[in-house]
Amino acid sequence: MNDIAHNLAQVRDKISAAATRCGRASEEVSLLAVSKTKPASAIAEAIDAGQRAFGENYVQEGVDKIRYFQQAGKASLQWHFIGPLQSNKSRLVAEHFDWCHTVDRLRIATRLSDQRPAGIAPLNILIQINISDENSKSGITLAELDTLAEQVAVLPGLTLRGLMAIPAPETSYDRQFAVAQQMAVAFEALKARYTTVDTLSLGMSDDMEAAIAAGSTMVRIGTAIFGARDYTPK
Repeated sequence: MNDIAHNLAQVRDKISAAATRCGRASEEVSLLAVSKTKPASAIAEAIDAGQRAFGENYVQEGVDKIRYFQQAGKASLQWHFIGPLQSNKSRLVAEHFDWCHTVDRLRIATRLSDQRPAGIAPLNILIQINISDENSKSGITLAELDTLAEQVAVLPGLTLRGLMAIPAPETSYDRQFAVAQQMAVAFEALKARYTTVDTLSLGMSDDMEAAIAAGSTMVRIGTAIFGARDYTPK
């Protein structure tokens, strides 16, 4: 077993154990492998180990990888854009990615909807919440969620699937869980209003267990799978 396959197996075991501890089925939590700055060869190893969903932070780098694997006959992969999105890059995301986790304003959502090609499925959208109220992070407040959700839900090129957050680092499990629970409450309320909502993208390597205990349905793991970043992104 190569290193990436071994790492993936370990991460999946941790997800399964965390789910079991809080009475959830491991199938309720999907793994998004964060492949930003990683070469196609590393992603290919993860694909060989059964991974199908990958997250990219940089638009052009992600598009290059999507095209590469499409040409290699790997059309069944799922590509998630998880980085901050500038208006001038929205068309590339709309045309190539399957998901966008970082919608935090109507203007971006409208552009993504208008630019989504008619011949493919609507773009799956997560609204990003700045749950820790950090100036350095994108996202809206929970108080703004209802309004933006209503606006996104009616856009024809998009499907509202749920919420995403990147909480501030916390060393205490109890604090991690408290923050994650705020997201989970908002997620459950959104799910009650929209039949398409089924995804809470929450939890990375350091806070994954608390996120899963609170109700996350998707964790985003990079370094634990691929190792430290090994080249400078474009």
